[in-house]
Amino acid sequence: MRALFTLLTVLFVFSTNCFSQETISPKEIVEKSYDLSLGKSSFNRSTMTITRPEWSRSISMEAWSYGQDYYLVYILEPAKERGQVFLKRETEMWNWLPAINRTIKIPPSAMGQSWLGSDFTNRDLVKQKSIITDYNHSIIGVDTLNGYECYKVKLEPKPNAPVVWGQINIYISKKGYMTLKMEYLDDQLKMIKVQTGSKIKKFGDRFLPSVLTMTLLNKKGYNTKLVFDELDFDLEDITQSYFSLQNMKQIQPK
Repeated sequence: MRALFTLLTVLFVFSTNCFSQETISPKEIVEKSYDLSLGKSSFNRSTMTITRPEWSRSISMEAWSYGQDYYLVYILEPAKERGQVFLKRETEMWNWLPAINRTIKIPPSAMGQSWLGSDFTNRDLVKQKSIITDYNHSIIGVDTLNGYECYKVKLEPKPNAPVVWGQINIYISKKGYMTLKMEYLDDQLKMIKVQTGSKIKKFGDRFLPSVLTMTLLNKKGYNTKLVFDELDFDLEDITQSYFSLQNMKQIQPK
């Protein structure tokens, strides 16, 4: 009887796990990973290092987010760029330039352009939720990265979606739903760049990669590394009103 009970328990747990994995949709997997990196609100302090064959430079910044549609970045260093601010509100984005006392609105067509000369685009840096809304999602396999078993989720653009990529492959850990790798393919399905996440750390109540590296495959020696020194989530004093054109001109570093 005890052996039978043990067997039934094992079968129940196994079937429950299988059911859970089968019922979660590919889109939900991507959403869980996306929400993990943002929370209801967030603050982070990071350093971005841009590397080229003949030179490199670093940019330090602080950033705040609220939900999926509000994001603000304050440049700390280098000194000549300190105080420059980027603000995203829903589908609109602005850049505050204190040196000339001017706010510039960034058009949607420029969201795919390089951000401050890096290999990240404007869309990458403001956590654009296009990967959820503009693509169809499907699981095409599993892989192991950094010791984590991952779903390999293929994103194919919906008809007439305003996107530049012909396909994106995202590797998301089954445990914790961390995005550990993203492969970007053009319309001819040629891989153009790869983003990897490494050095997993605990930030508050969650584990996340503390280093993101974007590497261009069509330009030798081109890569950008983003290192997170601090990440806080679900901040009570960060609300939607924090992300205003007026505040972007007044905000001070933490």
